[in-house]
Amino acid sequence: MGEYVDRPEAKVEVLRCNGCGAAVSYSETARAPKCAFCGSVTRLETPSDPMEQTRHFVPFTVSRGEATEAYRTWLSGLGFFRPSDLASSARLESLKALWWVGWVFLADALVSWAGDSDYGRRKASWAPHAGRLEMPFRDILVPATRGLSETETDHLTSSYRLDTAREQPEGAEGETIVEQFDIRRSAARQRVAEAMGQLAEHRVKDGFIPGSRFRNFSAAILLRRLVTQRYAFPAYVIAFRYRGRLFRTVISGQDSTRIVGRAPYSVWRILGAICAGLLALALLIMLLSLAG
Repeated sequence: MGEYVDRPEAKVEVLRCNGCGAAVSYSETARAPKCAFCGSVTRLETPSDPMEQTRHFVPFTVSRGEATEAYRTWLSGLGFFRPSDLASSARLESLKALWWVGWVFLADALVSWAGDSDYGRRKASWAPHAGRLEMPFRDILVPATRGLSETETDHLTSSYRLDTAREQPEGAEGETIVEQFDIRRSAARQRVAEAMGQLAEHRVKDGFIPGSRFRNFSAAILLRRLVTQRYAFPAYVIAFRYRGRLFRTVISGQDSTRIVGRAPYSVWRILGAICAGLLALALLIMLLSLAG
């Protein structure tokens, strides 16, 4: 289905996380065998099959200092329903620079589709529609990472400039970690095919099927051309602790405004807002009853 680089793949030693399953390149200088993604203990593993290697590295353009400042700004601006002392009491546990991995593909395809919509219906609730069109796919990123979640990669993806990619990791300060491609090629093809199917469905519904409601959509994709490349994308993973609880934040290595993460909520502020809302509703009902 895809075109992959034909160079022989070297066998490597990797650190495998017992928690999230992420694989990272082994470093003899590592001081502690902990996962850069989730902090769990890792184990050294030598795969029996060759592992695919990253061919393109998107460089870091955000420094560690800029990432730290962005994290503190993000923490301070999370809103009313967070603890009032969150920014001042949160303790930075670690900030790690890493490259997470994904496939980038371009393709030309013939898409045949069929589905029902609410347009053109008569006595029935739905009307059938079908069609065929040429559909190009350009620079579509399919994450291969095990260390970052789908929510995290979705938030970071559009911040990267693929035209800045290099053959070697560049731009990071200090020790960095490179995640490994440890997913088989058959799985890569399946993920790329799933991504193409989802994109085709979105594009067809957005501009080719008339109507506003749809059901029973299906699409068959005939590939004219498919080129797949393996990329690594820069990010900072920050772990911080608030009142004994550990939270994680991820920042793009090319855009410090792209931040995604978890942070605690203030139960008392949420309950206070609910009580205030109920009180306001009760007062409104009482005023309406007096006016009546």
